[in-house]
Amino acid sequence: MKRIVLFLFLVVAMIELKAFPVYIWQGSTDTDTYESLSADFAKLKGHGVTGVCYNAGFDTGRIAIAARAAKAQGLEFHAWIPCMLQGGKPTTWYAVNRLGVRANHAPAYVPYYTALDPHNPDVQQWLVEQYAAVARIPEVDYVQLDYIRYVDVILARGLWDKYGLVMHEEYPPADYCYCDDCVGDFKAQTGIDIRSVGNPAKCKPWALFRESVITGLVGKIAAAVRAEGKKVSADVFPGPKSHATWMVRQQWDAWDIDLAFPMNYNDFYLKSAKWVGKMTREEVRSVRGRFPVISGLFICKDWRTKQDITDPEGWGLSPEELKEAVSLSLRAGAQGICLFSASSMTEEHWAALETLY
Repeated sequence: MKRIVLFLFLVVAMIELKAFPVYIWQGSTDTDTYESLSADFAKLKGHGVTGVCYNAGFDTGRIAIAARAAKAQGLEFHAWIPCMLQGGKPTTWYAVNRLGVRANHAPAYVPYYTALDPHNPDVQQWLVEQYAAVARIPEVDYVQLDYIRYVDVILARGLWDKYGLVMHEEYPPADYCYCDDCVGDFKAQTGIDIRSVGNPAKCKPWALFRESVITGLVGKIAAAVRAEGKKVSADVFPGPKSHATWMVRQQWDAWDIDLAFPMNYNDFYLKSAKWVGKMTREEVRSVRGRFPVISGLFICKDWRTKQDITDPEGWGLSPEELKEAVSLSLRAGAQGICLFSASSMTEEHWAALETLY
């Protein structure tokens, strides 16, 4: 009897680890052509990839070329687009931090964190129109929302040393948005003047207000995309309650989306691959079956010399760690995995992954 039980357990475990979707994030380059992308996507297909998430921003011309190339190889295509980080827009569109400074004048952490104000009606309308235009491309299956959030008011622990920060509380330079409209609308809803509150980080209604702003924006974009007959996926922080809601105001378990890609990047949080399973379990339970969870995994390209890499954004999973993270993700209820990124996957990573198919 014990042997029969053990055999059945092993069969179930093998089933859990087979026939799972594999997605991959790939950025665009100025030299991308239909032919070069077809070759890239054919290689990915040969490694068992089922869907590609391709970032060309809102450039519909580039997206159309990539989408056609992907579909020709039998791949599902997600138009991966950073949402709130945009340059060259009207000054009034940009979020204002607690110091009263707009993100386009003094972005937090890095120069490209020129974050729009998601509560601004003009911003919302522009974003909805841009995503709808992408959704009208025939070969696009999903639009994928990335940076659909506020700026990280708290960075992942592994990034503190890189930016010379100790973040045991929310600090004004990265705490958004305190523009007149956001402050005024919040006061109209709650009676609270957030600029008069001693420590806004302790004001739970203020946090909930901003979470609702993001959730509402997602809903508007999703409605426009579905009107074009397409679906919506989203790249989100882990959790959500353990990380996403308080780090970037993402209450994504309440979002109107079709697929979630939580970025379970364990090294950013100074955690081992086992942490990926813990996060995935929370994520799957949080959505309560409303939409599938695809576990996002960060790959270390130079994994043989990982111990010598000082920048945590150069860390990630070795081939053996990848196997562990995939197995734990699937057993925790993820319906697939997504790899960041195509350029980081080595032959050893592919070989390790293919042992699980």
